Amino acid sequence: MFCTEVIAAPHPLLSIGSRAGDADSADDDEFNRLSTREQEVMRLIARGYTYREVAAELFISVKTVETHMSAVLRKLQLSNRTELTHWATVRRII
Repeated sequence: MFCTEVIAAPHPLLSIGSRAGDADSADDDEFNRLSTREQEVMRLIARGYTYREVAAELFISVKTVETHMSAVLRKLQLSNRTELTHWATVRRII
């Protein structure tokens, strides 16, 4: 009987799980604000690539990388590469 009671009882943390799902949705919304190219640039920068390395990897100019990074930081309301790396790590993007 004890097992039946435990299985039938709702878990007290179930509501917390649903809120965590909402947070994931908010994270997805933030990430999806970025264009595909901005997402590519963001991932490489967050992994520690230099602007020059990103440019070579994506076959674009360094100036274009700078432009994309400026847009990424603005859209995500971040100030620098360190904040971007933290943001991406917390969300398991990198």
